[in-house]
Amino acid sequence: MILGDFFLRLLPFYLFIFFGYLAGRLLHSKKETIASILIYLRAPIIVFNGALTTSLDISYLSLPLLFFALCTIMAIVFLYIGKHLWNGTEKNILAFTSGTGNTGYFGLPVALAILGNEYMPIIVLILLGFIFYENTVGFYIVAKGNHTLKESLKKLARLPSIYTFFIGLFLNFLQVMPAQIYLDSIINVKGAYSLLGMMLIGLAISEIKNFRIDLKFTMTAFFAKFIIWPLLVLSIISIDKAYFAWYSLEIYKSMILLSIVPLAANTVAYATELRTHPEKAATAVFLSTLFALIYIPLIVTLFLI
Repeated sequence: MILGDFFLRLLPFYLFIFFGYLAGRLLHSKKETIASILIYLRAPIIVFNGALTTSLDISYLSLPLLFFALCTIMAIVFLYIGKHLWNGTEKNILAFTSGTGNTGYFGLPVALAILGNEYMPIIVLILLGFIFYENTVGFYIVAKGNHTLKESLKKLARLPSIYTFFIGLFLNFLQVMPAQIYLDSIINVKGAYSLLGMMLIGLAISEIKNFRIDLKFTMTAFFAKFIIWPLLVLSIISIDKAYFAWYSLEIYKSMILLSIVPLAANTVAYATELRTHPEKAATAVFLSTLFALIYIPLIVTLFLI
């Protein structure tokens, strides 16, 4: 029952990928435009809203810090592994994608569909850790593949999400309440964020002239995303249960679900923006999204029900 229900809930996301593919093939739409919109316009709004509306409770506020640290550790480890597998910039895009997941475009709506809207504050806080990593350490790692240290830092300083996070947190601390028109509008922004992110995968796939799977790259990325990530999160949960009891069951469920999402669609966005193997990234992201149809229901059945 859960498998069939999950297929139905995921169907719109896979349709968005297909629509992106059609837009690329038939309308000749360019992924570069969508990538820039997501990185420089949509993501900053999502980050600002999360920082503005989240609870300032210390146990909640530790979640973005925890996941930022996990993302960074994973990226550094797989950058080291990648150096022994490739001489080119593949190692940079591998490190980036190993440190994150499709938590925004895919994970957010799926988590809410499975766990319920009452989990929104927890999910957004965890997402902030991933987004902050993508816009700092992750972006730098990808940029470093084709740019000098100075050039990479300049590109990093241009990312508005870094600034909107602290602005939102500051306004939250001052207890600034957003107007109703803002609350109504942000719903549309979240929907467009997911839609454009999934369409970006389809656009990138539409530009692949020879669809060939780089087995070494794909399997290494799958190993990081679908094996190491959930094992890492389950280990943290076990330690917390045994010694600290800091987090609630609701937080445990959110942590597990967001650790098993597919490879990040932003892998394609950043690979496109920084010209670092976007087709190879798109193929791996697409395959991981297909794999998630089987993998996520299995993990949900084992650990969340």
